[in-house]
Amino acid sequence: MARLQLQFPEDQYYYRTQLNVRVTEINAANHVGNDSMVSMISEARARFMFEFGIRETATEGLGIIVTDLATTYKAEAHARDQLLFEVGVMDFNKYGGDIIFRITRPADNTLIAMAKSGFVFFDYQISKVVAMPVEFMAKFPQVNWLAN
Repeated sequence: MARLQLQFPEDQYYYRTQLNVRVTEINAANHVGNDSMVSMISEARARFMFEFGIRETATEGLGIIVTDLATTYKAEAHARDQLLFEVGVMDFNKYGGDIIFRITRPADNTLIAMAKSGFVFFDYQISKVVAMPVEFMAKFPQVNWLAN
């Protein structure tokens, strides 16, 4: 089976946030478990979207739905490590795109993981996928677009 390879353009990262690895996120192998990394990626995504004006479920009904997540692990992270999550977007289409993540440990410049999460805009009041808001796409004019 072919291994997943994730590489992203440097100019597509727009946001940075740091998260500390808690003891409760460590698994039996003494490093961050997959389930915990997914939770940390979700937190970084939520912070990114909030920073750029999108609530995952906004009061007026418009939010996003995560459609998929791919993650590759490059090194272990341990309790009390401070991790840097660089977050960006790419591959826009009419309804959404991909949120990209590069997770590093700044203390020793180690790449911990790469991830890519698909998303679509969703109107929770009518329970339908909707077109990406013009206001959102305008915040990222340099992002590539895929054919619909």
